[in-house]
Amino acid sequence: MCPKNASYYGNRAATLMMLGRFREALGDAQQSVRLDDSFVRGHLREGKCHLSLGNAMAACRSFQRALELDHKNAQAQQEFKNANAVMEYEKIAETDFEKRDFRKVVFCMDRALEFAPACHRFKILKAECLAMLGRYPEAQSVASDILRMDSTNADALYVRGLCLYYEDCIEKAVQFFVQALRMAPDHEKACIACRNAKALKAKKEDGNKAFKEGNYKLAYELYTEALGIDPNNIKTNAKLYCNRGTVNSKLRKLDDAIEDCTNAVKLDDTYIKAYLRRAQCYMDTEQYEEAVRDYEKVYQTEKTKEHKQLLKNAQLELKKSKRKDYYKILGVDKNASEDEIKKAYRKRALMHHPDRHSGASAEVQKEEEKKFKEVGEAFTILSDPKKKTRYDSGQDLDEEGMNMGDFDPNNIFKAFFGGPGGFSFEGRWACCSWEFPDHKPTHSLPLRQLFGSQRGP
Repeated sequence: MCPKNASYYGNRAATLMMLGRFREALGDAQQSVRLDDSFVRGHLREGKCHLSLGNAMAACRSFQRALELDHKNAQAQQEFKNANAVMEYEKIAETDFEKRDFRKVVFCMDRALEFAPACHRFKILKAECLAMLGRYPEAQSVASDILRMDSTNADALYVRGLCLYYEDCIEKAVQFFVQALRMAPDHEKACIACRNAKALKAKKEDGNKAFKEGNYKLAYELYTEALGIDPNNIKTNAKLYCNRGTVNSKLRKLDDAIEDCTNAVKLDDTYIKAYLRRAQCYMDTEQYEEAVRDYEKVYQTEKTKEHKQLLKNAQLELKKSKRKDYYKILGVDKNASEDEIKKAYRKRALMHHPDRHSGASAEVQKEEEKKFKEVGEAFTILSDPKKKTRYDSGQDLDEEGMNMGDFDPNNIFKAFFGGPGGFSFEGRWACCSWEFPDHKPTHSLPLRQLFGSQRGP
C-alpha cells in the first residue's frame, strides 16, 4: 500500500531479525536506506544484519554512516566496537589456523559468533578445527545444523566428511567429499581430503591382504607408505602403527613392534588392541613389569575374563623373574628333559667346582664357589618333579620348609657322582672313578684330568 515508506521496510527488517532471518532482513534494511539515506535506524539494522552474517567490514560502514547522522548514538558506537572486535578475531583466527593452533581458533570463533550468530563461515571454521582436535561429535553437530538450513553447503559437507575420515570411516567420508565437490568443483580442501582418503583406504587394504597371505615384508612396506599419506588422521594412523607392529612381531623384530605399538597408543590412548599387542611383545622379551602395566590398563578398561587371565599370567611371570632362573643357571630350556637336566648339571658342576679354580685369585674363587652353589640349587629343584612343578608354577619353595640357603652343594655333587665307583673328595688331587649313565664300563680318572692340569698353591 505504501511501497515508498522507508519505516515500513525498517520495521519488517526488525521483525525478520527477531525471527533470525538475517539475510531477508538485510534486503529490507538496505531498501529502507535507499529510500531514505538519513534513516538512522535503517543504517543500524543494515549494519546489524551484516554483522550477524559475519560481514564485519560492511557492518562498520553502516555503523559509521549512522554515527555521521547521529554522532552521539550509543547503539551505533557499541555496534561499531563489536564489528571491529569481530574483524580482530577473524585476523587472529586466520593466523592461528596457519600455526595449527586449533584451540585458539575455536576460542576466537566462539567470541566472534557472539556478535555474528548467523555466520556460516565462522561456524564452519570452528567445526573444522573441532574435527582437527578430535572433537568429532561437536564438529558433526555444527555441520549438521548448517546442512539442515542449506543442504548444498559444500563446506559443511566437507566437514561432515572430515569427521568420518578422522574416525576411520573412510568409505563414508569419501561419499561426503564427492558430494561437496559436486556442489563446488573447485573446493580445494575437499579435493585433497578425497584424494588422501582413497589412497589411505587402498594402501591399508593392500597391506591387510599381504599380511593375510603371509607376505610380511610387503605388508610392512605398504603400512609404512600408508603412514606417510596424512599425519593428521590420528585414528587410522594408530591402527596402521598397530598393524605394522603385528608385522614386526611376526618377523621377530620385537623391539620395533614395541615401538610401533607405543606410537599407536600415543595417538589413541584408548586403543586396546595396541596395548595387548605391546604387552605380548613385552612378555616375549621378558619385560614383565611393562607387560603387567599394559595388561592392567587393558583390564581397567575392559574387565573381561580373558584380560584378567592375561594380567594374572604376566604378574606370575614377573614374580618368577624376580627369583633365580634355575633353567638359565643350568643352561637348559624350560622344557628340558630329565636327562638334559642331568647332563647340564654334570657340565656346569665340573665347570664351577672350587678345585678347578684353586689357583685363581680369591675374587674368582669366591665367584666360582657362588656359581657352584647355584648349580647345585638348580639341580636340586629341577631334578625333583614336585619341586620343579612348584617352581614352574611360581610358588615359593620355602613354603615346603626348604631353605635353599642352608644346603651343602658338595653333598649334591657327591650324591650325583657318588656311590660305588663314584667321586671321592678325600684330597684335592685324589683319584676318582666315574660311572656314566646307561653304560656298564667304569672309568677311573684323576681329578686333575677332570678339572685341568693347574695345581693349587
